[in-house]
Amino acid sequence: MATLPPLRQKELERLVAKFALDPVAARLDWALLDLALTHSSASATDNYEQLEFVGDAVVRLAAARFLWENYADRPVGEFAAIRSILVSDRVLAEIAESYNLQRYLRVRGGTRNDRTATAPLLADAMEATIAALYLPTSDLSVVRSWLDLQFAPRTEAILSDPARQNYKAALQEWTQGHLKCLPVYEVEEANVEHGSEERFSARILVNNELWGEGKGRSRKLAQQAAARVAFQQYCQAT
Repeated sequence: MATLPPLRQKELERLVAKFALDPVAARLDWALLDLALTHSSASATDNYEQLEFVGDAVVRLAAARFLWENYADRPVGEFAAIRSILVSDRVLAEIAESYNLQRYLRVRGGTRNDRTATAPLLADAMEATIAALYLPTSDLSVVRSWLDLQFAPRTEAILSDPARQNYKAALQEWTQGHLKCLPVYEVEEANVEHGSEERFSARILVNNELWGEGKGRSRKLAQQAAARVAFQQYCQAT
C-alpha cells in the first residue's frame, strides 16, 4: 500500500473524522481516498474518474435503501423522484460543501482551499469519495452512517414540497392543465466568472406575460429558480 506524505495523511484523517468513521473498522485505504480527491488537472492518469463511476452506483443504492427502510408506505414512482434529487449534482455538491470537501481536493497547482469549485466538480469528488470509503469492505453502512443524516432532512423537505423540487415540471403540468399552454423560457448569460451563482438569468413567459425570474450557475438552475417563483406565485394559490 502506498504511503502518503505526512501532511496529506493528516489532512485526510481530519476529513474522515468529519464522517465520524473509525479508519480501522472501515479498513480505510488512504491511498484510495487520496485518489478519490485527485482531479484530472492534477494527474491525467491517476485521478478520481473511475472511482466516480463506482460512487455513482453506490450513492444510488444507498439512497434507495434509505427510502425503502424509512418510507415503505410510499409508491415506487415517488421513490424514483426523490432519489433523483438526493443523488443530483446539486445535492451531492451541498453534501460535499457541508464537509468542506473542496479543501481536500488536489487540483493543478496544489489543493483547492477556496470556494470556487463548481457544483459538478464537487459532486464528482463526492461520488469518488463515497466509492473510496465503500470499496475496502463493500459494506454500505460505512457510507450510510453519515449519508443517511444528509438524506433525512432533504427527503422531508422534498415530501413537504408540492412540486417535489422540480418546479419546471410542476409549472408545465399546471399551465397545460389550466391554461392549455406551455411556459416559455428566456435565458441570458451574465458577464460574471464561471461557476458564479448568478452566471445565468432566466425569465418565464406564460401567454406573453412575465411570470417569474431567477438566476443560477447553470441554465437549468436559472430556469428552475424562475419556475419556482412562478409556481409559488401563480399555481400554489390556485
